Amino acid sequence: MNDDLARLKSALRANTPQASAAIREQTISAAKEHFNVHSQVGSTSNGELEMLRSALSNSAPQAPEAVREQAISTAKGEFEHRTKGKDIDKRLMDKALNISAFHSYIRRLVMQFSRPSLALVVSAFTLAIGIAAYQIVVTSYRTTEVPQSLDESVAFLQSTEDFATDYALSLNSDQFESLRREESVRNKSTVPSEQSQSYGGMATNGTGGLMMLSTESDMRLAENQSRAQFTEFESNGVKLVTEEPVSTFSIDVDTTSYAYLRAMLNQGIVPSKDAIRTEELVNYFPYDYAPPDTQDQPFATHVSLMPTPWNDATRIMHIGIKAFEPDISAASPANLVFLVDTSGSMDQPNKLPLLIRSFKLLLSSLAPHDKVAIVAYAGSAGVVLEPTSVSQRSKILNSLENLYAGGSTAGGHGIRLAYSLAEQHMVADGINRVILATDGDFNVGMTDVDELEEFISRKRSSGIFLSVLGFGLDNYNDDLMQHLAQSGNGNAAFIDSISEARKVLVEQVNSTLLTIAKDVKIQVEFNPALVSEYRLIGYETRMLDREDFRNDKVDAGEVGAGHSVTAIYELTPANTDAGHIAPSRYQNENSNPSKGFDNEFAFLKIRYKLPDAQSSTLIAQPVTVDDYYDKIGSAPRDVRFSAAVAAFGELLHGGRYTGEFGYEDVIALANDARGDDSFGYRSEFIRLVRMAEVAEPLDFPLEHSLFESE
Repeated sequence: MNDDLARLKSALRANTPQASAAIREQTISAAKEHFNVHSQVGSTSNGELEMLRSALSNSAPQAPEAVREQAISTAKGEFEHRTKGKDIDKRLMDKALNISAFHSYIRRLVMQFSRPSLALVVSAFTLAIGIAAYQIVVTSYRTTEVPQSLDESVAFLQSTEDFATDYALSLNSDQFESLRREESVRNKSTVPSEQSQSYGGMATNGTGGLMMLSTESDMRLAENQSRAQFTEFESNGVKLVTEEPVSTFSIDVDTTSYAYLRAMLNQGIVPSKDAIRTEELVNYFPYDYAPPDTQDQPFATHVSLMPTPWNDATRIMHIGIKAFEPDISAASPANLVFLVDTSGSMDQPNKLPLLIRSFKLLLSSLAPHDKVAIVAYAGSAGVVLEPTSVSQRSKILNSLENLYAGGSTAGGHGIRLAYSLAEQHMVADGINRVILATDGDFNVGMTDVDELEEFISRKRSSGIFLSVLGFGLDNYNDDLMQHLAQSGNGNAAFIDSISEARKVLVEQVNSTLLTIAKDVKIQVEFNPALVSEYRLIGYETRMLDREDFRNDKVDAGEVGAGHSVTAIYELTPANTDAGHIAPSRYQNENSNPSKGFDNEFAFLKIRYKLPDAQSSTLIAQPVTVDDYYDKIGSAPRDVRFSAAVAAFGELLHGGRYTGEFGYEDVIALANDARGDDSFGYRSEFIRLVRMAEVAEPLDFPLEHSLFESE
């Protein structure tokens, strides 16, 4: 075997001159240790070593087949070793190994095999074994769900922690550990969570499964994220009340930013600042605001003030809005069109497969008399399912199961076809909505953003609204999807897991599908007698001009049934030295334009239109000293928790106004205000804050990689 390893080493050197000597040496060492370990359990032969050598020495087009065969062979040995002495039908194993999902994983794994490295070779072996064994368990026993992301696939095997640790240690070496430490400053690597244990190039996930910490795969992931598209914006600054007493913005009930942030943090990466819209972090969580008593006024408004957790000299003004939630069980049948992106870019486990499972969940939330149609688009658009009653569930499920990815993205054509189908089966006084599910990668047909927006805007006037569900991290086009959702009087969500799909399409299905008010705008006028400065936290992409508030032709955000909306201002009290902006030399300090309103901090106004109305209605109320809590601990729990989330968003944007307030302070504030967390959302938030402490920023230099020339 030593001669074989020597030839393998020679082949690697000949075919990868750009790899560092340390990487080449470690690849040989890792391969040797890998085969030694598996030889001890009787699952490896010299023939398999020959396959590995052939894969490394031959050209990239030949490598995939060799790697696939090696992976299948090793996985079979692994399966036999683990099931020794157990009465299990081996035919189930072969069935699992030959399913298309396994081959799809392997094909994607070896796409860049022309640049072998320690990370690629070890990842190839470990990931292939893991996927095969994981699929075996799924196919044989149906005890767990199909993985919906690379993370879920890599965190594999229902094995013992001892075996995971032994296997990880077999791939470890002092040389690799030294190299990993040396490169960690320059290169992106996944940071294991606090439940994980690290062993050189491997980690256990706390349940005995293995997770590969592959520098190269993380580099590719980060490079893909850098191609994601988000609307650029600058964080809101401080405003002087004497110069700009009025603040106006459109409400935002989307939650895309929070789910995207979570998906990235789970990869050990903090996304770009443009991907972090603080208001969407705050509005991700359900709040226990009291709803209105009747539908005559669709909102109930709650305002509170308290000391700012990160600045003793300022105050937080918290605006909470709760929408009325009617009983939709007696409503007219819903007319829904699922517009599904089946282009080649959707051929990933966390895209089309997750999309299909998400729509299956939505079906469980619909009434039997509701109707569903399916339009798919790739190189061309077509009707997969004509409008069909939900009572024919098996027919709808069969249509979903038959979707597959391939071709370019004729998104514009698909949108036209979906709206046409919705118009043909319009339900009077019912829910008429197109639900677009895509990664936003439009590249064929009507792709100009202005053209798409204009088309969708025209259709919303007919009563057909649009919701957008985003899938997949790489090349994610959030900018386009936000524009489409806003133009279609709808909402946008990012589905990073089946749990998020359940939240959006089951737990909050009424809010997602039923709009109770549109073009909702908020305007706050601050009283200079009590407030010298203010700063709106978030809503940078939703700011409006002062005159837009009364202009009913200016589009704004929509609110669904039962939605809660939160907005937070940071205020500087008047007559203090705590302001960010120095007073004007020529300001007339004796003028008091707010005389008679000395007990009012501000005046809050909300404008909205009912779904079928063309003119707006005004709601207004003063914000008085009676709304102020002099201690943070005495303020309502929801106010304190939302402030913690807002502080987290501020820190992710650089913490310009948060002073010494840090992640641990956010955790302490959130923990104290966690309350009844029946769905675990607030506990998850605290976990994400901890992950953000150790995550790497996205904008690290991609040119510094492990594949630099010597």
